[in-house]
Amino acid sequence: MQEEKDQELQETVGGENNSETTETTGKTPEKSPESTIENPKSVDSHESEKTEPTEEPTDPEPVKEETEGKTDPKPVKEETAGKDDDVLNEIDESNAEDAEDQDNQHRHNIPMLDYHAMSMENLVGELQRLVKNEKVQAIKKHVDGIKYEFDLKFQEFIEQKKEDFINNGGNELDFRYNSVSKRQFNEVYSEYREKRNQYYKNLENSLKDNMANRLAIIEELKSLVNVEEDINTTYKQFKEVQEKWRNAGPVPRNNYNDVWRTYHHHIEIFYDFLHINRELRDLDFKHNLDEKIKLVERAEALEKEEDLNKAFRELQTLHKIWKEDIGPVDKEHREEIWERFSNATKVLHQRRQDYYKDLDKIHEQNLEKKKEIINAIKDISENIASNHKALQQQIKKVEELRDAFFKAGKVPQKVNEQTWAEFKEAVRGFNRNKNAYYKNLKKDQQENLDKKRELLNLAISLKDSEEWDMATSEMKRIQNEWKKIGHVPRKYSDKIWKEFKDACNHYFDRLHASKNESHKDEIENYEKKDACLERLKSFELTGQRETDLATIKSFIEEWKTYGRVPFNKKNINQKFNKILDAIFKKLDVDRQESELLKYGNKIQQLANAENDRAIANERSFIRKKIDESKNEIRQLENNLQFFSNASEDNPLVKDVIKKVEKQKEALETWMAKLKKLNIMQRNLEKEGLDEETGDSQEEEE
Repeated sequence: MQEEKDQELQETVGGENNSETTETTGKTPEKSPESTIENPKSVDSHESEKTEPTEEPTDPEPVKEETEGKTDPKPVKEETAGKDDDVLNEIDESNAEDAEDQDNQHRHNIPMLDYHAMSMENLVGELQRLVKNEKVQAIKKHVDGIKYEFDLKFQEFIEQKKEDFINNGGNELDFRYNSVSKRQFNEVYSEYREKRNQYYKNLENSLKDNMANRLAIIEELKSLVNVEEDINTTYKQFKEVQEKWRNAGPVPRNNYNDVWRTYHHHIEIFYDFLHINRELRDLDFKHNLDEKIKLVERAEALEKEEDLNKAFRELQTLHKIWKEDIGPVDKEHREEIWERFSNATKVLHQRRQDYYKDLDKIHEQNLEKKKEIINAIKDISENIASNHKALQQQIKKVEELRDAFFKAGKVPQKVNEQTWAEFKEAVRGFNRNKNAYYKNLKKDQQENLDKKRELLNLAISLKDSEEWDMATSEMKRIQNEWKKIGHVPRKYSDKIWKEFKDACNHYFDRLHASKNESHKDEIENYEKKDACLERLKSFELTGQRETDLATIKSFIEEWKTYGRVPFNKKNINQKFNKILDAIFKKLDVDRQESELLKYGNKIQQLANAENDRAIANERSFIRKKIDESKNEIRQLENNLQFFSNASEDNPLVKDVIKKVEKQKEALETWMAKLKKLNIMQRNLEKEGLDEETGDSQEEEE
């Protein structure tokens, strides 16, 4: 915001028209009360930081402030030893700022952190800390640096959110995003602006009054020249004026240097006026020279100070004392003492210049690091992964590179914006490719969702089934099938998984409850089978084959009547069959007949269950065994052809023939079992038909 100019500062001085007065050289200027100087600066105006702050972030890189132009038609030679000495201008500007309010000096002690490396959340936290704990007039550069970095990061963040929104099918005009960090930042920044504006509003009146007071003191000083009073009385009045000046308070910083130069100019004029009383003047000159020599020695000693910032602040303080607290010296020593002080200042200034040159090299190195990071992000973007897991690793890597970019440090100011733009474009390029992958992935996820919905519907249809064998097998199958299906859209994954899990849990809870209920019956069946087994063990053959076979068949029939036993007791069936095999061997019953007698047990179980699926599975099993036996016989008979010239007494031939006979016996047994199974099924079908016929007749009657 452009400064307002409320009034012009007009001063009546003797000698040449000049807005920058210093210790004069050689000649004493003429004393002309009619001559004036005009200073276009406003008495009560402040720099832009005392007005409404702009919304645009300022550059956090350190820059030198330009001194404002001054009306200077005929410049007088100054102590600054040349207009081009930037360091002196910088010191003057900084002292002017500190003079306006001593709390401003505290800004030198507030560390300027690496805001570029901070996240948006951390920037908000640092801004809150500064506004809460520090003087509002001392944190302008810090706040400007924080706002600059926050705006950059927020712009990148919001652009990415908008791009994601559009990629997901949204309309750009409908994009809205509520950022908690942005809201918090705006709140704290508004608080800072309110505090800052209130501070300068309160300060303004005080500065105006002080400025008017100092101008009045200058007028009083000017009036002491050419008075007709006793010189001792005038000198006493002069000392009183100096004391008033010291206690007059701060003035606006943009008037600070001009008003001090004007004051010192009239101090010099007064000392020239005192030439008639050299004793008084020389005492002051000597005192001032001694004090300035001390300042020079302190300035020269700063060359050895390792902390450059500390040394420069100390030098700034010495210049402030030189200007504000110590008067002029005699003409003989003016140039010499100022030359020493100026040279000490330039030595320190050269150290700063060398430091900034080294800093420029560091910034160039940081630039190279950031270019490498940008290229690494581009490389990942051009080689996007083709699966979710690998892409997640790439996303993690890009996040690491982003953090490394912010931590790499500052780059040369001239390429700062360009580097930031290249970095943003690299990151956005990766995000575009990543989003394209996930957009295609959504199609696959939708297909997976459809598959899982089919399994869910099947699980729901089975959860109340009473056909335990079939339902249990099917439930286990669809659970395995579920595991093989990939990801589904996130908004459905939890819901569909919960529904599927609930259906499965419902079924298996019922299954376990049913097993627990039937467990008592299984234990009773086991006890009955165990008793039957013990009686079979103690059975002794009578020697009458038919009678003994009938008895054995009665044991088998009894065994068939007992149901299932606990799973961990199933070996009792093997024990029963083993005893039967031993008895059949004693009765000279061939293997096929004994197998069929025992198979009758299983046939009875299938008949009692009346389970069409179980019967079909048993038929498939027998047919598979029949096919295996036929294939084995065929293979063995083919092998015999290789022994066409061999004798049947050949051990190898004997072994093959034996295996063929064994397989043929097995084939006959399996064929007989299939026949029994078919007879049992036909009987069941016939019984079912008879029941339907009987029911029809009953209905007709």
